[in-house]
Amino acid sequence: MRLLIIGALCGQIGAASQIAVARGAKVSHANDVDAALSVLRDGQGADLIMADTSLDIALLISRLKSELINVPVVACGIDDDPKTAIAAIKAGAQEYIPLPPDAELISAVLEAVTEESHTIVHADPKMAEALKLARQIAKSSASILVVGESGTGKELMAHYIHQKSDRSNAPFVAVNCAAIPENLLESELFGYEKGAFTGAVSRRIGKFEEADGGTLLLDEISEMDLRLQAKLLRAIQEKEIDRIGGKRPIKVDARILATSNRNMEKEVSAGNFREDLFFRLNVVMIDIPSLSERPGDIEPLTNFFVKKYVTANGVGEVVVAPETRAALRAHSWPGNVRELENIIHRGVLLTTNGKMMPEALRLQGRSAPEGTSISGTLQTMGFVGKTVADVERGLIIDTLDHCLGNRTHAANILGISIRTLRNKLKLYSDSGISVPPPGESGQQPSA
Repeated sequence: MRLLIIGALCGQIGAASQIAVARGAKVSHANDVDAALSVLRDGQGADLIMADTSLDIALLISRLKSELINVPVVACGIDDDPKTAIAAIKAGAQEYIPLPPDAELISAVLEAVTEESHTIVHADPKMAEALKLARQIAKSSASILVVGESGTGKELMAHYIHQKSDRSNAPFVAVNCAAIPENLLESELFGYEKGAFTGAVSRRIGKFEEADGGTLLLDEISEMDLRLQAKLLRAIQEKEIDRIGGKRPIKVDARILATSNRNMEKEVSAGNFREDLFFRLNVVMIDIPSLSERPGDIEPLTNFFVKKYVTANGVGEVVVAPETRAALRAHSWPGNVRELENIIHRGVLLTTNGKMMPEALRLQGRSAPEGTSISGTLQTMGFVGKTVADVERGLIIDTLDHCLGNRTHAANILGISIRTLRNKLKLYSDSGISVPPPGESGQQPSA
């Protein structure tokens, strides 16, 4: 794990660093926010930031977001006043650690914030077969394409391949090609030199260089613009990149993994994806089965998510009733593991008397008619008298509600690009229609 400590931490930085190093972390230090951003731009990277509360935590997090640097922040300080911790959390920090540092506390926080539980929870033979293939090719240098429906755990599979590879001690760097606007994705991948364009006030190392020696994941690569696909192909073939505004190519050694929730052969046939790039990426393809195709995983995943959200929400023991488990097995799971996680999270929150009944599983949207799946179904008669635009709007809003506001997940489920979804949501907002606020995206702790 790469830990970046920002600030003096009132003389406790040495102790905090030693504890982190003892727990296997690689520690770097910056005195202030500007210095920290310079470290991150230079490609040193970080899996976690520990920041002194004497700094402007809100400014730090705002600057990270504006530069598309996705790193969790933990605030640290010697002030025992609860208001300090509350202010740090409200500013965007994920945790607060009081100083002087307690070794066990720091270890627990480091594990809680950075351990994304990349172990893939499974019991079904179909998932076991996919993992067997992943292990078989993990130690090669071949590019791998991981495909499957939205919510099946493609990024988790990429982490699994990295962990089983000879590069497991090197960086794992992920780029979500669907979440980053196309005009920013090129600079995010390849970096840029100072003065390369308006706003380029300093040099920025791209993800290719940051992943040098390790693994670069191109998540939802089917959303990438054709022009950028050509530049990506050259980078993969030649193992070198050109920073925007740079004067010479830079050699890089990054193992490429890519994911997509689309049928890539159809995307190639439709002219949306370069055939040569597809062949370059698709040395080996791992197809993750949908949750409905691996029913043996429903029960262990349910148990995993119940335990996770009982702990996260500080509630007492929750027992899943037999009829609830039956309802979960009967559901079609169009949203796969991500949908199961959301439903179990709601179920934990709505459970009464420690027993999760079927009615606790749905928090938002329409109730299902008797005998249908727990998520409800669209009833054809309900469409009569409505325009196609009305039906489409309702579907988009309901799907966004289901995804807790996460635009990328909703677009994947709907089968449209994130750009199309954003345009439609803007149209709805401009018309005075209430749109769910953006939600957080996150890694799934299971496949």
